[in-house]
Amino acid sequence: MTSPATNVAANVAAGCAAPDQSASLPSSVDLAKETVITGIVRNADGEVVGGAYVRLLDGSGEFTAEVVSSPEGVFRFFAAPGSWTVRALSRHGNGELVVDADRGVNEIALDVATV
Repeated sequence: MTSPATNVAANVAAGCAAPDQSASLPSSVDLAKETVITGIVRNADGEVVGGAYVRLLDGSGEFTAEVVSSPEGVFRFFAAPGSWTVRALSRHGNGELVVDADRGVNEIALDVATV
């Protein structure tokens, strides 16, 4: 596993300052108090989609955050409990899912397809 500084440098070089999306949750994360929305982006054939732009929109549809999915298709957001929309944009198509997130880890699968 590479160091966090290396991961940040690699992501910044790729145009995104988000931490490595495939890394384990830091031990300092208290899942009794925090809400994590995480998942994997997959295409219509069920293959993982790395490099997808994954956006987090609040309950009113306002843009809140964006990360790039890891080569394994993984993404992660730290959010507040509540209703969120997770949207993925990729070369394999787009996808969207509404998530009612509670404290702790909320795992989702986000499928993308061309229309």
